[in-house]
Amino acid sequence: MELSRRDLLINAAAAAAALAGAGVMARPAAAPARAVRPPGARAEAEFLALCIRCARCNDACPNQAIQTFTKESGRRFSMTPGRGEEGTPVIFPRLQACNLCQSDPGDVLRCGEACPTGALKLIKKEPAAVQEHVAMGTAVVDKNLCFSYTTACCGVCIRACPFPGKALKAGMHEQPMVDPEYCVGCGLCERVCVRYPQAITIKAGRVTA
Repeated sequence: MELSRRDLLINAAAAAAALAGAGVMARPAAAPARAVRPPGARAEAEFLALCIRCARCNDACPNQAIQTFTKESGRRFSMTPGRGEEGTPVIFPRLQACNLCQSDPGDVLRCGEACPTGALKLIKKEPAAVQEHVAMGTAVVDKNLCFSYTTACCGVCIRACPFPGKALKAGMHEQPMVDPEYCVGCGLCERVCVRYPQAITIKAGRVTA
């Protein structure tokens, strides 16, 4: 169904108003951003069907990275829950990233252990298992914003990466270079980025170089 010129203007005005009230942590985007799910989340359609919105994964997360996706929680990131997404677990890396339970003494990722339905798979903390089964998203570098590409050496994101030299490699002047084959989308790079707006962000799903 085609929208009339009036409908387009109304939609544009509504979008502008939403962006104006989004808050200081909003990130500009050309299209609605997809939600970054906790590690071990199944394919989105299956995940939404299995998730019962119990928030047990939120409570189990040792880094308090998992939030409940609502209009309120997504507002400052210019994100709104889509159909079936209200109340589901989501990670906003700029607010708090997933540290893959590195600070936890257990052998598995706690969110998957807490999930009663299998919407989040149970995954061991071993690097090989994380690399194989975790695909929260992919880090994307904005070279126009990154200090290492524009003004001076930084490298903070590289040192935060749990897979240094693989997921995030250092180029000249510590320029971050992402390898999508190894990046699991944990968001630690985005969380520590000293640039504002952040020069490295997590995009849900696999993003090819």
